[in-house]
Amino acid sequence: MKAIRFMILSCFLCLGFTACKEPQEARRPVSRASGVFMKKSIERNKKLIASEEDQIKALIKKNPKINYIASSKGYWYSYEIKNDLDSLTPKKGDVAFFNYELKDLNGAVIYSEVELRPQVYRVDKQDIMMGLRDGIKLMRKNEKVNFYFPSHIAYGYHGDNKKIGVNQPLICTVTLNDFKPEAVYKKELEQNITNSLAKTDSVKKQKKAIVKTKPTAKDTLEE
Repeated sequence: MKAIRFMILSCFLCLGFTACKEPQEARRPVSRASGVFMKKSIERNKKLIASEEDQIKALIKKNPKINYIASSKGYWYSYEIKNDLDSLTPKKGDVAFFNYELKDLNGAVIYSEVELRPQVYRVDKQDIMMGLRDGIKLMRKNEKVNFYFPSHIAYGYHGDNKKIGVNQPLICTVTLNDFKPEAVYKKELEQNITNSLAKTDSVKKQKKAIVKTKPTAKDTLEE
């Protein structure tokens, strides 16, 4: 009987402890705070992009005689020189030769063409400004194009740590001089090196020949 009573008492005590114990709260996701931060950051970026696009659109409005084309990649461009005769444009695996100049939206030069030239670019294989990377592939040989880049496809929130400021939209004027397949470019480089070495060797031989034929002091005395 004592054993039975003890067992009944133990059961009641266990039930009592279970009833008094508070239920545990469900754990909140650890990323909740970071999720809110990301959402706010995205909203800020959207507003920034919209503001910069409005600045470019205002610039376009001031120049109704110029034909501006809206790119699907989020920038605008206009032609200073257009080549309607050719159809080919640079593609991945080509080497492009171009000059360019960078200005702010007021037209003030940030980097002149002289400061930046010449440019030799392996298409889609080198790290350059995102907008320019895409814009080059729209161009035909000998064309000159003005690109209007919002900062997110230019130098972004950090600028270039020199002349280009934080979140600065840019006007990028590009002249595409030529482009060719990388294999052709490599062969030309090799040929140029070979020609240069041959020329150097030829000059050395000429100098040696001149030294040999030049009269010595002994020859002069004998005469």
